[in-house]
Amino acid sequence: MTEPMDQLHDRGRATFAGLVEGGEARLDALFATVPALGELAVGTVYGHLHERPALDARTREAATLAAIIAAGMVGPPLSVHLRTGLASGLSPAEVGEIVVQTAAFAGFPRAVSAADQLNRLFDGHGLPIPPPASAREVVLGYLEAPGAEVAEVLAEFPRTEVQATGPDRVLVSCFGPGPAPGAVVHCVVAGGEVAFATVFRPR
Repeated sequence: MTEPMDQLHDRGRATFAGLVEGGEARLDALFATVPALGELAVGTVYGHLHERPALDARTREAATLAAIIAAGMVGPPLSVHLRTGLASGLSPAEVGEIVVQTAAFAGFPRAVSAADQLNRLFDGHGLPIPPPASAREVVLGYLEAPGAEVAEVLAEFPRTEVQATGPDRVLVSCFGPGPAPGAVVHCVVAGGEVAFATVFRPR
């Protein structure tokens, strides 16, 4: 049975408030003139879509930012989803990379407009311009000359998949040539370098 819109709206407001400081007040200000639009938009985006289990919040916000940039919306939608994207675990560098990726498919004028607005938004949030390398970039560099224990794992399991799971956390899944389970390296990035690299091997 489909939930009534007022319930979705209430849940969406609570979700948004958990992501953005003063979120409910911001929503009230944004939709002051057209509160019915706020009920529909917040209920749909944060009450329904945000809860769907097939995508994690980071991936969903990345897709949302790409769609916003592709549509040329550099006003409140970009500002709002920069906030919720960062709160959902995207790093500033990943947001920038979404702009670069979108340029190839939506055109440079829209990507440049988004980049111009992000200059102001980053500055307003106190984020460094340009942003430092993403955690995934740092880990890829680290894997070229890893610590001894990690080097041993990479020699044993030569195929790797590197996936960021947050703004400062990366998982390196290591596989061998056969069906046997491999190993996982959990990396924590701080100050532009790998601060911790923990290896998990199958039992």
